[in-house]
Amino acid sequence: MPRQNRVTPHGELIAVPDRGLFWGNRGPLLNPRGDLTRYSSGRAWAICVLSFKGRRRTQWRPGRLTELYFLDEATGLAAGHRPCGECRYREYQAFKQAFAEAVTGGRRAGAPEIDQRMHESRLTEPGRRRTYRAPLAELPDGTTISGGGTPWLLWRGELLGWTPGGYGERRPVTGAGTVTVITPQVSVAVLAAGYRPVVHPSAAGPASS
Repeated sequence: MPRQNRVTPHGELIAVPDRGLFWGNRGPLLNPRGDLTRYSSGRAWAICVLSFKGRRRTQWRPGRLTELYFLDEATGLAAGHRPCGECRYREYQAFKQAFAEAVTGGRRAGAPEIDQRMHESRLTEPGRRRTYRAPLAELPDGTTISGGGTPWLLWRGELLGWTPGGYGERRPVTGAGTVTVITPQVSVAVLAAGYRPVVHPSAAGPASS
């Protein structure tokens, strides 16, 4: 039976067998019995690689960081996370540089300030996600929007329908309408400043025969 540890772009936790390309956390979420009882704990929400320096973790331990899994980095960003500063050091430095250009006027911010600004951007209150409206034509690649109850990734001129196992339906980006944006506004600004997330191979489309 899969654990409820797979993260959707909305930040919800669902139970599916797929693991995805990355894991991460948003603090300890389990009670002493091992039940999932919290949406988040703390403000340092990370996106980590699945393997790093041979380290092993015992999954789903009360009192420890609760392991969560993402289809890809674009999903993690949509859910309000950022690259880990240890196992994804280079990506984190690139994220910090883009954050400085987009948010702090060129000043390099430390992790506490980045996490605080991201926390304000992703939640309206504990456990309740913040979304906003924006013109589709102004959004950068890597942004996830909502349409018809489905999360859609904006990627290379297309909208890709998100599923737990990969991207399925594809639509060309047409028109200049206003859409509901799932990816937090600070993270969208970081994407617009040049940060490029890792996306699932299914984003490239079906392999040619």
